[in-house]
Amino acid sequence: MPKAPPRKLPPIRQLLEIMAALRAPDGCPWDREQDHQSLRWHAVEEVYELLDAIEADDDHEMAEELGDLLLQVVFHAQLARERGVFDFDALTQRLVDKLVRRHPHVFGDVKVKDVDQVWANWEQIKRAEKAGSQHERKSAMDGVPARLPALMQAQKTLKKARKAKLASPAPATPTKLSKKTVAAELFRLAELCQDREWSAEELLRQETARRERAWRKAEKS
Repeated sequence: MPKAPPRKLPPIRQLLEIMAALRAPDGCPWDREQDHQSLRWHAVEEVYELLDAIEADDDHEMAEELGDLLLQVVFHAQLARERGVFDFDALTQRLVDKLVRRHPHVFGDVKVKDVDQVWANWEQIKRAEKAGSQHERKSAMDGVPARLPALMQAQKTLKKARKAKLASPAPATPTKLSKKTVAAELFRLAELCQDREWSAEELLRQETARRERAWRKAEKS
């Protein structure tokens, strides 16, 4: 039977040893039958639980949920290690290198005047990193996760299109328009879809996809 790692080890090393033990032949049956696909929605659930803790301003729960999210990272790293593609140290080093590379104004001699310039440099460095690889973003519309909730996906897609000048600027809005008014309108639309047994999520996702196709077509021309 596997033994718990000694507490004299750094906590992250204890965690990595525990994960390896859970996946060992004499480890936990549930952990042993998992793979990247079976775990993918667990990470999403943990993120939402972390959001609940942050919005509740609950430090105890925040630490708990951050730990659960870290477990998902460690679990996937162990699976990747077993497949011989990368391990926790490799992904951590990759993250360290990326943060140093993308912050030349902190770890180099680049001067920036504001946050906008920081973001512009970040995007330029990211494009250079991916240039010529299978992950190169050849379109200004690339990079919006397909699994985002529909409303977030719509906003991010629109933001990219406007940034690339593929979509028109925001139309003038009534001066009395407020967040409360918009929230009520969003709820009214959700209510309308519910009454007709339509999926508001799917309808918006389809409309976003339609507009994205049009913007990509305009970009090519």
